[in-house]
Amino acid sequence: MKTLLRILICAGIALYAQSAGFNHAQAQITHASQGRLDENATEALKKAAARFNQNVSFSVTLTNLDPQKKNIGSQTAQVRYHKGKYRLTFADQELISDGTTVWHWNKTAREVAVNNLSDDDIDLLNPGRLLANYQKNFKAKYIRTDDDGSAVVDLQPRSSRPYHKIRLFINEADGLLRRMEVHKYDSSRDVYVVSDFKRTANAASQFTFDPSAHPDVELIDMR
Repeated sequence: MKTLLRILICAGIALYAQSAGFNHAQAQITHASQGRLDENATEALKKAAARFNQNVSFSVTLTNLDPQKKNIGSQTAQVRYHKGKYRLTFADQELISDGTTVWHWNKTAREVAVNNLSDDDIDLLNPGRLLANYQKNFKAKYIRTDDDGSAVVDLQPRSSRPYHKIRLFINEADGLLRRMEVHKYDSSRDVYVVSDFKRTANAASQFTFDPSAHPDVELIDMR
């Protein structure tokens, strides 16, 4: 590189001006390429958000990987979702939210913990809101398109979170969110794989917990 700079300097002012012009053009090309990548990320995220802007149900398998990428636990949940409201059923537990409040129902213990929906819950358990409002909370970066047609997009939080990025794998053809990886600072990650995605008829009552229907359950209000 130093040799190249000496040649340019010795070539005189004219050649230096030509070189500067080339560098300016190259910068324009780089900027245009980055713009196209940003458009790719925006387009993929818009398609994915549209898929959640309706009554849907799907299965999601969560796998926890340690810093050496070793599987240290996994579980599968059935999810019903509608515009920020969700109901997750897994094993003997359910997570229910109306978009503001979240109920954690432990059926074995016969108790329900009630809390306000936190920012982290919005990110990880509310994919529709995450995708619809990503510009407010995240910086989006297009990474690549995989051989299976998945657009790989990274979301980097604008404020402090217990993770440094969320990596999304979105089917470019239909906008289906196939996979979500939450990358943590200790190099561990949580991997969510989505399957059986379909439209359903979800009643509003599915997204709240009615204590009167379960008089044997203890309600613990943590708000």
